[in-house]
Amino acid sequence: MRQPDRIVRLKTVLARTGLSRSTIYRKIAEGTFPPQLKISANGAGWKESDINHWVADPVRWRPRSEFDADAL
Repeated sequence: MRQPDRIVRLKTVLARTGLSRSTIYRKIAEGTFPPQLKISANGAGWKESDINHWVADPVRWRPRSEFDADAL
């Protein structure tokens, strides 16, 4: 059985990636880092699997297309 994907907050992403807050947001704007998900009115986070994929290979990371999501 597949584990549900956890949502991780900024503090966890900073620790896992070693990037600064401003670098993460710059990379999101450039399309080279996974975008945030809105999880509440004032909160946002990232899918843990997206962060894991980025950490595994940051140079080759690319946003999943609609077709990639259908394959899962």
